Amino acid sequence: MFGLHVADIFVLVLYLLGMAAIGFWTARKIKESQDFFMPRRFGKAMMVMFGFGAGTHSDQAVGVASKSYTSGLSGIWYQWLWLPVTPFYWLIAPVMRRFRAITTGDVFEARYSRSVAILYALIGMLNLSVNIGLMLRGSSEVISASTQGLLSANAAIAVMTAVFVIYGVAGGLAAAIITDFIQGILTIIFSFLLLPLVMNAVGWMDGIREAIADDPQKLSLVAPAGITFFYIAVIALNALVGIVTQPHTMSNCAAGKTEMEGRFGWMFGNIIKRICTIPWCLTGVAAIVYFGSRGVEVEPDKVFGAVAGDFLPKILPGILGIFLAALLASVMSSCDAFMIASAALFTENIYRPLSPGRPQGHYVTVGRIASVVVVSGGVAFAYGFRGVVEGLEIFWKISAMMGLAFWLGLFWRRMTVAGAWATTLLGFAVMLFTSEIAFGDYMLWDFNAHFAQYLPGFMLWEGKLSLPWQMILYLSTGLVSGIVVSWLTKPVAKEKLENFYALIRTPVTLGEQVDEPCTLPAGAVVPEKRNLFPNTNLEIAIPSRMSVLGFLAGWACVAAIVVVVYMIARG
Repeated sequence: MFGLHVADIFVLVLYLLGMAAIGFWTARKIKESQDFFMPRRFGKAMMVMFGFGAGTHSDQAVGVASKSYTSGLSGIWYQWLWLPVTPFYWLIAPVMRRFRAITTGDVFEARYSRSVAILYALIGMLNLSVNIGLMLRGSSEVISASTQGLLSANAAIAVMTAVFVIYGVAGGLAAAIITDFIQGILTIIFSFLLLPLVMNAVGWMDGIREAIADDPQKLSLVAPAGITFFYIAVIALNALVGIVTQPHTMSNCAAGKTEMEGRFGWMFGNIIKRICTIPWCLTGVAAIVYFGSRGVEVEPDKVFGAVAGDFLPKILPGILGIFLAALLASVMSSCDAFMIASAALFTENIYRPLSPGRPQGHYVTVGRIASVVVVSGGVAFAYGFRGVVEGLEIFWKISAMMGLAFWLGLFWRRMTVAGAWATTLLGFAVMLFTSEIAFGDYMLWDFNAHFAQYLPGFMLWEGKLSLPWQMILYLSTGLVSGIVVSWLTKPVAKEKLENFYALIRTPVTLGEQVDEPCTLPAGAVVPEKRNLFPNTNLEIAIPSRMSVLGFLAGWACVAAIVVVVYMIARG
Protein backbone atom coordinates (compact mmCIF):
# COMPACT_ATOMS: atom_id res chain seq x y z
CA MET A 1 0.00 0.00 0.00
CA PHE A 2 1.49 3.34 -1.15
CA GLY A 3 4.82 1.54 -1.65
CA LEU A 4 4.93 0.52 2.03
CA HIS A 5 5.02 -2.93 3.65
CA VAL A 6 2.28 -3.71 6.16
CA ALA A 7 4.92 -3.58 8.91
CA ASP A 8 5.85 -0.04 7.85
CA ILE A 9 2.20 1.03 8.02
CA PHE A 10 1.79 -0.58 11.47
CA VAL A 11 4.82 1.32 12.84
CA LEU A 12 3.54 4.62 11.42
CA VAL A 13 0.00 4.22 12.77
CA LEU A 14 1.28 3.20 16.22
CA TYR A 15 3.56 6.23 16.34
CA LEU A 16 0.91 8.72 15.24
CA LEU A 17 -1.65 7.42 17.73
CA GLY A 18 0.96 7.60 20.50
CA MET A 19 1.73 11.26 19.82
CA ALA A 20 -1.97 12.18 19.78
CA ALA A 21 -2.51 10.32 23.07
CA ILE A 22 0.29 12.33 24.76
CA GLY A 23 -1.42 15.57 23.72
CA PHE A 24 -4.72 14.60 25.29
CA TRP A 25 -3.00 13.31 28.44
CA THR A 26 -1.15 16.63 28.84
CA ALA A 27 -4.35 18.63 28.25
CA ARG A 28 -5.65 17.55 31.66
CA LYS A 29 -3.13 19.80 33.39
CA ILE A 30 -4.07 22.99 31.54
CA LYS A 31 -5.93 25.39 33.85
CA GLU A 32 -4.67 28.82 32.74
CA SER A 33 -3.33 30.38 29.54
CA GLN A 34 0.23 30.27 30.93
CA ASP A 35 -0.10 26.49 31.33
CA PHE A 36 -0.85 26.32 27.60
CA PHE A 37 1.69 28.84 26.29
CA MET A 38 4.60 28.83 28.77
CA PRO A 39 4.76 26.17 31.53
CA ARG A 40 8.02 26.84 33.39
CA ARG A 41 8.61 23.39 34.90
CA PHE A 42 11.09 21.40 32.80
CA GLY A 43 14.58 20.18 33.69
CA LYS A 44 17.81 20.03 31.69
CA ALA A 45 17.23 16.73 29.88
CA MET A 46 13.78 17.76 28.65
CA MET A 47 15.05 21.20 27.63
CA VAL A 48 17.99 19.72 25.70
CA MET A 49 15.65 17.52 23.67
CA PHE A 50 13.18 20.41 23.28
CA GLY A 51 15.97 22.68 22.02
CA PHE A 52 17.08 19.93 19.66
CA GLY A 53 13.58 18.90 18.53
CA ALA A 54 12.17 22.40 18.02
CA GLY A 55 15.22 23.39 15.99
CA THR A 56 15.65 20.20 13.96
CA HIS A 57 13.30 19.11 11.22
CA SER A 58 13.35 17.08 8.05
CA ASP A 59 13.29 20.01 5.63
CA GLN A 60 16.77 20.82 6.96
CA ALA A 61 17.99 17.33 6.06
CA VAL A 62 16.36 17.80 2.65
CA GLY A 63 17.95 21.24 2.18
CA VAL A 64 21.44 20.17 3.27
CA ALA A 65 21.36 16.95 1.22
CA SER A 66 19.98 18.88 -1.76
CA LYS A 67 22.67 21.58 -1.59
CA SER A 68 25.42 19.01 -0.92
CA TYR A 69 24.25 16.99 -3.94
CA THR A 70 24.66 20.05 -6.17
CA SER A 71 27.56 21.90 -4.47
CA GLY A 72 29.45 19.23 -2.53
CA LEU A 73 30.59 19.33 1.10
CA SER A 74 30.17 23.13 1.33
CA GLY A 75 26.41 22.55 1.18
CA ILE A 76 26.62 21.76 4.90
CA TRP A 77 26.59 25.52 5.54
CA TYR A 78 22.91 25.64 4.61
CA GLN A 79 22.42 24.52 8.22
CA TRP A 80 25.85 25.22 9.65
CA LEU A 81 25.20 28.92 9.12
CA TRP A 82 23.97 28.70 12.74
CA LEU A 83 27.18 26.99 13.90
CA PRO A 84 29.10 30.22 14.71
CA VAL A 85 25.94 31.53 16.41
CA THR A 86 25.47 28.56 18.75
CA PRO A 87 27.88 29.70 21.54
CA PHE A 88 25.88 32.94 21.80
CA TYR A 89 22.86 30.88 22.88
CA TRP A 90 24.57 30.48 26.26
CA LEU A 91 24.52 34.27 26.68
CA ILE A 92 21.09 34.92 25.16
CA ALA A 93 19.10 32.27 27.07
CA PRO A 94 19.32 33.79 30.58
CA VAL A 95 18.37 37.23 29.24
CA MET A 96 15.24 35.80 27.59
CA ARG A 97 14.36 33.94 30.80
CA ARG A 98 14.83 37.04 32.95
CA PHE A 99 12.26 38.96 30.93
CA ARG A 100 9.64 36.79 32.71
CA ALA A 101 7.64 36.98 29.46
CA ILE A 102 5.21 34.59 27.83
CA THR A 103 6.05 35.77 24.31
CA THR A 104 8.78 37.89 22.73
CA GLY A 105 5.98 40.34 21.93
CA ASP A 106 5.78 41.01 25.69
CA VAL A 107 9.45 42.03 25.55
CA PHE A 108 8.83 44.54 22.75
CA GLU A 109 5.91 46.02 24.70
CA ALA A 110 8.05 46.30 27.84
CA ARG A 111 10.89 48.01 25.94
CA TYR A 112 8.93 50.10 23.44
CA SER A 113 5.12 50.12 23.25
CA ARG A 114 2.07 48.00 22.48
CA SER A 115 2.20 49.10 18.84
CA VAL A 116 5.69 47.59 18.42
CA ALA A 117 4.49 44.41 20.17
CA ILE A 118 1.63 44.10 17.66
CA LEU A 119 4.04 44.71 14.77
CA TYR A 120 6.25 41.95 16.11
CA ALA A 121 3.31 39.59 16.61
CA LEU A 122 2.24 40.00 12.97
CA ILE A 123 5.75 39.49 11.58
CA GLY A 124 6.38 36.62 14.00
CA MET A 125 3.22 34.82 12.92
CA LEU A 126 4.19 35.31 9.26
CA ASN A 127 7.67 33.97 10.03
CA LEU A 128 6.36 30.83 11.67
CA SER A 129 3.76 30.22 8.96
CA VAL A 130 6.58 30.32 6.41
CA ASN A 131 8.65 27.94 8.54
CA ILE A 132 5.77 25.50 9.02
CA GLY A 133 5.18 25.55 5.27
CA LEU A 134 8.88 24.96 4.64
CA MET A 135 8.96 21.96 6.96
CA LEU A 136 5.83 20.41 5.49
CA ARG A 137 7.15 20.90 1.96
CA GLY A 138 10.56 19.40 2.79
CA SER A 139 9.24 16.35 4.61
CA SER A 140 6.61 15.67 1.94
CA GLU A 141 9.39 15.58 -0.68
CA VAL A 142 11.21 12.88 1.32
CA ILE A 143 8.07 10.81 1.84
CA SER A 144 7.10 11.05 -1.82
CA ALA A 145 10.59 10.09 -3.02
CA SER A 146 11.07 7.24 -0.51
CA THR A 147 7.81 5.60 -1.65
CA GLN A 148 8.63 6.14 -5.35
CA GLY A 149 5.76 8.62 -5.57
CA LEU A 150 3.09 6.12 -4.53
CA LEU A 151 2.35 8.15 -1.40
CA SER A 152 1.76 11.67 -2.67
CA ALA A 153 3.33 14.75 -1.12
CA ASN A 154 -0.14 16.26 -0.67
CA ALA A 155 -1.36 13.27 1.34
CA ALA A 156 1.80 13.34 3.47
CA ILE A 157 1.26 17.03 4.27
CA ALA A 158 -2.36 16.36 5.26
CA VAL A 159 -1.48 13.50 7.65
CA MET A 160 1.41 15.33 9.36
CA THR A 161 -0.64 18.48 9.79
CA ALA A 162 -3.61 16.65 11.27
CA VAL A 163 -1.54 14.86 13.93
CA PHE A 164 0.56 17.76 15.25
CA VAL A 165 -2.47 20.05 15.25
CA ILE A 166 -4.44 17.49 17.30
CA TYR A 167 -1.87 17.00 20.04
CA GLY A 168 -0.60 20.60 19.98
CA VAL A 169 -4.05 22.16 20.21
CA ALA A 170 -4.97 19.76 23.00
CA GLY A 171 -1.85 19.92 25.15
CA GLY A 172 -0.14 23.21 24.28
CA LEU A 173 3.59 23.78 24.84
CA ALA A 174 3.83 21.07 27.50
CA ALA A 175 2.66 18.48 24.96
CA ALA A 176 5.18 19.86 22.47
CA ILE A 177 8.06 19.53 24.95
CA ILE A 178 7.10 16.02 26.11
CA THR A 179 6.63 14.72 22.57
CA ASP A 180 9.86 16.44 21.52
CA PHE A 181 11.76 14.29 24.01
CA ILE A 182 10.56 11.17 22.20
CA GLN A 183 10.77 12.70 18.74
CA GLY A 184 14.24 14.06 19.36
CA ILE A 185 15.55 10.53 19.91
CA LEU A 186 13.83 9.37 16.70
CA THR A 187 15.26 12.33 14.79
CA ILE A 188 18.81 11.36 15.79
CA ILE A 189 18.10 7.82 14.54
CA PHE A 190 16.73 9.12 11.23
CA SER A 191 19.76 11.41 10.80
CA PHE A 192 22.28 8.54 10.99
CA LEU A 193 20.22 5.67 9.59
CA LEU A 194 20.96 6.17 5.90
CA LEU A 195 24.61 7.18 6.04
CA PRO A 196 26.35 3.78 6.50
CA LEU A 197 24.14 2.21 3.83
CA VAL A 198 24.87 4.71 1.06
CA MET A 199 28.52 5.12 2.10
CA ASN A 200 29.06 1.37 1.90
CA ALA A 201 27.50 1.33 -1.57
CA VAL A 202 29.98 3.93 -2.89
CA GLY A 203 33.10 2.60 -1.14
CA TRP A 204 33.09 5.06 1.76
CA MET A 205 35.20 8.23 1.51
CA ASP A 206 37.94 6.58 -0.57
CA GLY A 207 35.36 5.65 -3.19
CA ILE A 208 33.92 9.17 -3.19
CA ARG A 209 37.36 10.77 -3.58
CA GLU A 210 38.18 8.48 -6.48
CA ALA A 211 34.83 9.05 -8.22
CA ILE A 212 35.00 12.86 -8.05
CA ALA A 213 38.77 13.23 -8.50
CA ASP A 214 38.18 15.58 -11.43
CA ASP A 215 36.26 17.98 -9.16
CA PRO A 216 38.08 18.10 -5.79
CA GLN A 217 36.13 21.21 -4.73
CA LYS A 218 33.20 18.88 -4.05
CA LEU A 219 35.04 17.87 -0.87
CA SER A 220 35.94 21.41 0.21
CA LEU A 221 34.19 22.93 3.23
CA VAL A 222 34.49 26.34 1.59
CA ALA A 223 33.96 26.64 -2.15
CA PRO A 224 36.00 29.14 -4.23
CA ALA A 225 32.71 30.56 -5.52
CA GLY A 226 29.21 30.44 -4.09
CA ILE A 227 29.56 29.31 -0.46
CA THR A 228 32.70 31.30 0.39
CA PHE A 229 34.06 32.63 3.71
CA PHE A 230 32.27 35.91 2.94
CA TYR A 231 29.01 34.05 2.28
CA ILE A 232 29.28 32.11 5.56
CA ALA A 233 30.15 35.21 7.63
CA VAL A 234 27.24 37.30 6.34
CA ILE A 235 24.68 34.49 6.61
CA ALA A 236 25.85 33.77 10.19
CA LEU A 237 25.58 37.47 11.11
CA ASN A 238 22.04 37.58 9.72
CA ALA A 239 21.24 34.44 11.74
CA LEU A 240 22.53 36.02 14.97
CA VAL A 241 20.47 39.15 14.34
CA GLY A 242 17.32 37.13 13.77
CA ILE A 243 17.58 34.24 16.23
CA VAL A 244 16.35 36.32 19.19
CA THR A 245 13.12 37.26 17.43
CA GLN A 246 12.16 33.83 16.16
CA PRO A 247 9.00 33.43 18.28
CA HIS A 248 9.80 29.92 19.53
CA THR A 249 13.15 31.13 20.95
CA MET A 250 11.33 32.42 24.02
CA SER A 251 9.97 28.96 24.88
CA ASN A 252 13.38 27.36 24.14
CA CYS A 253 14.93 29.67 26.75
CA ALA A 254 12.12 30.20 29.25
CA ALA A 255 10.19 26.91 29.70
CA GLY A 256 12.80 25.58 32.12
CA LYS A 257 12.71 25.85 35.89
CA THR A 258 15.53 28.39 36.03
CA GLU A 259 17.99 30.18 33.74
CA MET A 260 20.42 27.25 33.69
CA GLU A 261 17.87 24.85 32.17
CA GLY A 262 17.34 27.27 29.29
CA ARG A 263 21.05 27.88 28.82
CA PHE A 264 22.02 24.23 28.92
CA GLY A 265 19.06 23.01 26.88
CA TRP A 266 19.19 25.57 24.09
CA MET A 267 22.94 25.53 23.46
CA PHE A 268 23.62 21.81 23.84
CA GLY A 269 20.38 20.77 22.15
CA ASN A 270 21.49 22.76 19.12
CA ILE A 271 25.03 21.37 19.28
CA ILE A 272 23.46 17.91 18.87
CA LYS A 273 21.68 19.32 15.84
CA ARG A 274 24.97 20.57 14.34
CA ILE A 275 26.35 17.04 14.71
CA CYS A 276 23.28 15.58 12.98
CA THR A 277 23.91 17.93 10.06
CA ILE A 278 27.07 15.97 9.22
CA PRO A 279 25.32 12.74 8.08
CA TRP A 280 22.76 14.80 6.11
CA CYS A 281 25.61 16.43 4.20
CA LEU A 282 27.62 13.25 3.67
CA THR A 283 24.49 11.47 2.42
CA GLY A 284 24.09 14.19 -0.22
CA VAL A 285 27.76 13.97 -1.24
CA ALA A 286 27.63 10.16 -1.43
CA ALA A 287 24.47 10.43 -3.54
CA ILE A 288 26.50 12.27 -6.20
CA VAL A 289 28.52 9.10 -6.73
CA TYR A 290 25.71 6.61 -6.07
CA PHE A 291 23.22 8.01 -8.56
CA GLY A 292 25.94 9.16 -10.96
CA SER A 293 27.34 5.64 -11.28
CA ARG A 294 23.89 4.36 -12.17
CA GLY A 295 23.21 7.12 -14.69
CA VAL A 296 20.18 8.27 -12.69
CA GLU A 297 19.18 11.92 -12.44
CA VAL A 298 17.40 12.89 -9.21
CA GLU A 299 15.80 16.23 -8.33
CA PRO A 300 17.98 17.75 -5.58
CA ASP A 301 15.05 18.12 -3.14
CA LYS A 302 14.27 14.41 -3.53
CA VAL A 303 17.80 13.06 -2.96
CA PHE A 304 17.37 12.23 0.73
CA GLY A 305 14.08 10.41 0.15
CA ALA A 306 15.38 8.61 -2.94
CA VAL A 307 18.31 7.18 -0.95
CA ALA A 308 15.90 6.01 1.76
CA GLY A 309 13.60 4.40 -0.79
CA ASP A 310 16.49 2.55 -2.45
CA PHE A 311 18.08 1.06 0.70
CA LEU A 312 15.69 0.70 3.64
CA PRO A 313 13.04 -1.68 2.22
CA LYS A 314 15.80 -4.17 1.38
CA ILE A 315 16.94 -4.49 5.00
CA LEU A 316 13.82 -5.54 6.89
CA PRO A 317 10.06 -4.91 6.66
CA GLY A 318 9.19 -2.04 8.97
CA ILE A 319 12.55 -0.24 8.70
CA LEU A 320 11.16 2.24 6.18
CA GLY A 321 8.24 2.76 8.56
CA ILE A 322 10.66 3.60 11.38
CA PHE A 323 12.48 6.00 9.08
CA LEU A 324 9.24 7.71 8.08
CA ALA A 325 8.12 7.85 11.73
CA ALA A 326 11.41 9.53 12.62
CA LEU A 327 10.91 11.87 9.68
CA LEU A 328 7.46 12.79 10.94
CA ALA A 329 8.94 13.24 14.40
CA SER A 330 11.47 15.75 13.14
CA VAL A 331 8.88 17.93 11.43
CA MET A 332 6.11 17.63 14.02
CA SER A 333 8.47 18.36 16.91
CA SER A 334 9.12 21.75 15.34
CA CYS A 335 5.68 22.49 13.93
CA ASP A 336 4.02 21.97 17.31
CA ALA A 337 6.40 24.45 19.01
CA PHE A 338 5.96 26.98 16.20
CA MET A 339 2.19 26.61 16.24
CA ILE A 340 1.96 27.25 20.00
CA ALA A 341 4.36 30.21 19.76
CA SER A 342 2.22 31.76 17.01
CA ALA A 343 -0.98 31.19 18.98
CA ALA A 344 0.63 32.84 22.02
CA LEU A 345 1.60 35.89 19.96
CA PHE A 346 -1.95 36.38 18.69
CA THR A 347 -3.65 35.68 22.02
CA GLU A 348 -1.31 37.53 24.38
CA ASN A 349 -0.17 40.46 22.22
CA ILE A 350 -3.15 41.14 19.94
CA TYR A 351 -6.37 39.61 21.32
CA ARG A 352 -5.97 39.94 25.12
CA PRO A 353 -5.23 43.72 25.05
CA LEU A 354 -8.35 44.23 22.92
CA SER A 355 -10.52 41.97 25.10
CA PRO A 356 -9.16 42.07 28.68
CA GLY A 357 -10.71 40.51 31.75
CA ARG A 358 -12.06 37.34 30.14
CA PRO A 359 -11.83 33.94 31.93
CA GLN A 360 -8.56 32.04 31.46
CA GLY A 361 -10.36 29.26 29.60
CA HIS A 362 -11.51 31.79 27.02
CA TYR A 363 -7.92 32.75 26.16
CA VAL A 364 -6.89 29.09 25.90
CA THR A 365 -9.73 28.56 23.40
CA VAL A 366 -8.66 31.62 21.39
CA GLY A 367 -5.10 30.27 21.36
CA ARG A 368 -6.28 26.94 20.03
CA ILE A 369 -8.25 28.61 17.24
CA ALA A 370 -5.27 30.82 16.37
CA SER A 371 -3.09 27.68 16.20
CA VAL A 372 -5.27 26.23 13.45
CA VAL A 373 -5.29 29.51 11.50
CA VAL A 374 -1.50 29.84 11.57
CA VAL A 375 -1.05 26.23 10.46
CA SER A 376 -3.49 26.84 7.60
CA GLY A 377 -1.21 29.65 6.43
CA GLY A 378 1.75 27.27 6.68
CA VAL A 379 0.01 24.71 4.50
CA ALA A 380 -0.62 27.42 1.89
CA PHE A 381 3.09 28.30 1.89
CA ALA A 382 3.96 24.60 1.56
CA TYR A 383 2.20 24.54 -1.80
CA GLY A 384 3.54 27.94 -2.86
CA PHE A 385 7.31 27.38 -2.50
CA ARG A 386 9.16 26.54 -5.69
CA GLY A 387 11.71 24.51 -3.73
CA VAL A 388 12.97 23.75 -0.22
CA VAL A 389 16.18 25.78 -0.58
CA GLU A 390 14.23 28.84 -1.76
CA GLY A 391 11.85 28.53 1.19
CA LEU A 392 14.78 28.23 3.59
CA GLU A 393 16.31 31.47 2.31
CA ILE A 394 12.97 33.29 2.68
CA PHE A 395 12.77 32.11 6.29
CA TRP A 396 16.30 33.39 7.00
CA LYS A 397 15.40 36.83 5.72
CA ILE A 398 12.07 37.24 7.52
CA SER A 399 13.67 36.07 10.80
CA ALA A 400 15.98 39.10 10.83
CA MET A 401 13.31 41.74 10.23
CA MET A 402 12.79 42.71 13.90
CA GLY A 403 16.16 41.49 15.14
CA LEU A 404 17.78 44.91 14.85
CA ALA A 405 15.00 46.53 16.90
CA PHE A 406 15.56 43.89 19.60
CA TRP A 407 19.36 44.24 19.74
CA LEU A 408 19.38 48.04 19.57
CA GLY A 409 16.74 48.19 22.30
CA LEU A 410 18.73 45.76 24.44
CA PHE A 411 22.07 47.58 24.24
CA TRP A 412 21.13 51.24 23.55
CA ARG A 413 18.84 53.22 25.86
CA ARG A 414 18.29 55.93 23.24
CA MET A 415 16.46 53.58 20.83
CA THR A 416 12.86 54.83 20.46
CA VAL A 417 9.46 53.51 19.40
CA ALA A 418 9.72 55.37 16.07
CA GLY A 419 13.23 53.95 15.61
CA ALA A 420 11.93 50.41 16.10
CA TRP A 421 9.25 50.96 13.45
CA ALA A 422 11.74 52.55 11.05
CA THR A 423 14.40 49.85 11.32
CA THR A 424 11.79 47.12 10.79
CA LEU A 425 9.71 48.63 7.98
CA LEU A 426 12.61 50.06 5.96
CA GLY A 427 14.59 46.83 6.34
CA PHE A 428 11.53 44.88 5.22
CA ALA A 429 11.02 47.23 2.26
CA VAL A 430 14.62 46.78 1.06
CA MET A 431 14.36 43.00 1.50
CA LEU A 432 11.16 42.82 -0.59
CA PHE A 433 12.45 45.26 -3.22
CA THR A 434 15.65 43.25 -3.79
CA SER A 435 13.84 39.88 -3.99
CA GLU A 436 12.11 37.69 -6.51
CA ILE A 437 8.56 37.46 -5.18
CA ALA A 438 6.63 34.50 -6.55
CA PHE A 439 3.88 32.13 -5.53
CA GLY A 440 4.39 28.85 -7.30
CA ASP A 441 5.07 29.66 -10.95
CA TYR A 442 3.47 33.11 -10.78
CA MET A 443 6.07 35.91 -10.55
CA LEU A 444 4.84 39.04 -8.74
CA TRP A 445 8.12 41.01 -8.76
CA ASP A 446 11.65 40.30 -10.00
CA PHE A 447 14.34 42.73 -8.84
CA ASN A 448 17.04 41.02 -10.86
CA ALA A 449 15.16 41.35 -14.13
CA HIS A 450 15.06 45.15 -13.69
CA PHE A 451 18.24 46.10 -11.82
CA ALA A 452 20.85 43.29 -11.72
CA GLN A 453 22.51 44.59 -14.89
CA TYR A 454 23.36 47.87 -13.13
CA LEU A 455 25.06 46.27 -10.10
CA PRO A 456 28.84 45.74 -9.80
CA GLY A 457 30.04 42.22 -10.53
CA PHE A 458 31.14 41.43 -6.96
CA MET A 459 27.51 41.75 -5.79
CA LEU A 460 26.22 39.17 -8.29
CA TRP A 461 26.06 35.38 -8.34
CA GLU A 462 24.94 33.70 -11.55
CA GLY A 463 23.67 37.05 -12.84
CA LYS A 464 21.57 37.82 -9.78
CA LEU A 465 22.04 39.86 -6.60
CA SER A 466 23.77 37.41 -4.27
CA LEU A 467 22.10 36.47 -0.99
CA PRO A 468 24.88 37.88 1.26
CA TRP A 469 24.77 41.26 -0.47
CA GLN A 470 20.99 41.37 -0.24
CA MET A 471 21.33 40.77 3.51
CA ILE A 472 23.96 43.51 3.82
CA LEU A 473 21.62 45.93 2.06
CA TYR A 474 18.59 45.35 4.26
CA LEU A 475 20.56 45.02 7.52
CA SER A 476 22.56 48.22 6.95
CA THR A 477 19.43 50.13 5.87
CA GLY A 478 17.58 48.97 8.98
CA LEU A 479 20.50 49.77 11.30
CA VAL A 480 21.14 53.28 9.97
CA SER A 481 17.45 54.21 9.80
CA GLY A 482 16.81 52.96 13.34
CA ILE A 483 19.69 55.00 14.78
CA VAL A 484 18.91 58.19 12.83
CA VAL A 485 15.17 58.13 13.56
CA SER A 486 15.81 57.43 17.25
CA TRP A 487 18.08 60.48 17.55
CA LEU A 488 15.35 62.61 15.98
CA THR A 489 12.40 61.34 18.04
CA LYS A 490 11.20 61.36 21.63
CA PRO A 491 13.03 58.96 23.99
CA VAL A 492 11.19 56.16 25.77
CA ALA A 493 10.08 57.12 29.29
CA LYS A 494 12.82 56.70 31.90
CA GLU A 495 10.57 54.62 34.21
CA LYS A 496 9.85 52.16 31.40
CA LEU A 497 13.54 51.80 30.61
CA GLU A 498 14.49 51.30 34.25
CA ASN A 499 11.97 48.46 34.61
CA PHE A 500 13.20 46.83 31.38
CA TYR A 501 16.88 46.86 32.32
CA ALA A 502 16.09 45.85 35.93
CA LEU A 503 14.49 42.67 34.56
CA ILE A 504 17.69 41.80 32.71
CA ARG A 505 19.89 42.35 35.77
CA THR A 506 17.73 40.32 38.18
CA PRO A 507 18.41 36.53 38.19
CA VAL A 508 15.47 34.12 38.20
CA THR A 509 14.95 32.16 41.41
CA LEU A 510 13.51 28.64 41.56
CA GLY A 511 9.72 28.69 41.88
CA GLU A 512 9.33 32.47 41.65
CA GLN A 513 5.88 33.77 40.71
CA VAL A 514 5.06 36.91 38.70
CA ASP A 515 1.59 38.39 38.25
CA GLU A 516 2.11 39.92 34.80
CA PRO A 517 4.63 39.35 31.98
CA CYS A 518 7.82 41.40 32.21
CA THR A 519 7.42 42.25 35.90
CA LEU A 520 9.61 41.34 38.85
CA PRO A 521 8.32 39.03 41.61
CA ALA A 522 7.37 40.56 44.95
CA GLY A 523 10.38 41.24 47.12
CA ALA A 524 12.94 40.87 44.32
CA VAL A 525 16.24 42.69 44.91
CA VAL A 526 17.62 44.28 41.74
CA PRO A 527 21.44 44.00 41.58
CA GLU A 528 23.51 47.11 40.92
CA LYS A 529 24.60 47.89 37.37
CA ARG A 530 27.90 46.38 36.18
CA ASN A 531 28.26 47.98 32.76
CA LEU A 532 31.31 47.96 30.51
CA PHE A 533 30.53 51.60 29.59
CA PRO A 534 29.10 53.30 32.69
CA ASN A 535 27.52 56.76 32.46
CA THR A 536 26.60 56.29 28.79
CA ASN A 537 23.46 55.24 26.91
CA LEU A 538 25.04 51.85 26.24
CA GLU A 539 23.73 48.94 28.35
CA ILE A 540 26.42 46.26 27.92
CA ALA A 541 26.85 44.30 31.14
CA ILE A 542 30.13 42.86 32.36
CA PRO A 543 29.71 39.09 31.81
CA SER A 544 29.74 36.70 34.75
CA ARG A 545 32.28 33.90 35.15
CA MET A 546 29.61 31.33 34.26
CA SER A 547 28.76 33.23 31.09
CA VAL A 548 32.39 33.37 29.94
CA LEU A 549 33.11 29.69 30.68
CA GLY A 550 29.94 28.47 28.95
CA PHE A 551 30.59 30.71 25.95
CA LEU A 552 34.12 29.34 25.59
CA ALA A 553 32.84 25.77 25.97
CA GLY A 554 30.42 26.45 23.14
CA TRP A 555 33.24 27.61 20.88
CA ALA A 556 35.28 24.53 21.81
CA CYS A 557 32.38 22.34 20.66
CA VAL A 558 32.11 24.34 17.42
CA ALA A 559 35.83 23.94 16.71
CA ALA A 560 35.72 20.20 17.43
CA ILE A 561 32.78 19.67 15.04
CA VAL A 562 34.48 21.57 12.20
CA VAL A 563 37.78 19.72 12.70
CA VAL A 564 36.01 16.33 12.61
CA VAL A 565 34.32 17.13 9.29
CA TYR A 566 37.57 18.50 7.84
CA MET A 567 39.41 15.31 8.83
CA ILE A 568 36.66 13.13 7.33
CA ALA A 569 36.91 15.04 4.05
CA ARG A 570 40.71 14.92 3.95
CA GLY A 571 40.97 11.30 5.05
